[in-house]
Amino acid sequence: MLIDAKEAFSNTNRDEQTDDLVHKVQQGDQEAFAQLYRQHEKPVFALCLRLLADQQHAEDVTQEVFVQLWHKISQFQGQSKFSTWLHSVTSNIAISYLRKHKNWLQKVVSFEQSGMDEQSLAMCSGLNGLDKLILRLPERARLVFVLHAVEGYRHEEIGNMLGMAVGSSKSQYHRARQLLQEWYEHE
Repeated sequence: MLIDAKEAFSNTNRDEQTDDLVHKVQQGDQEAFAQLYRQHEKPVFALCLRLLADQQHAEDVTQEVFVQLWHKISQFQGQSKFSTWLHSVTSNIAISYLRKHKNWLQKVVSFEQSGMDEQSLAMCSGLNGLDKLILRLPERARLVFVLHAVEGYRHEEIGNMLGMAVGSSKSQYHRARQLLQEWYEHE
């Protein structure tokens, strides 16, 4: 089963250890960064996969998140939990990646079919039924559904992140729920 990114990002048992690691990384400690990577790599990848619906792109973005993390860790001020900050950084990088690669992707696949196809889904081992259905959703519906239903963002926040009206976010969420329900009933 795909790791629950929200649960993994908010594991309170690791908060004190993570705070210590973050402080060490901010001082340039590469071993502490390696530990931080091992601690957060799976939830970062899970969120990237849900947002991008492509295993290779999710792996690329996961690596980009940690490259950016190394360069921008000094910007983390500790005003929120590190996992919350990392979650936000991951979401922003994944959405930026989608925007940057959108023109290329649209030439290869139609907008409506931009969810993961059955053959690609079969290659993603360890996904449960709902995760597989989420990855099949069209891009905008998938992004809104993951950000709202899975990650807990409000439609106003999603609208700002994705550059869409609040009504469009709600509409895409409703569309995603309808498609998921329809697909689930036929599985």
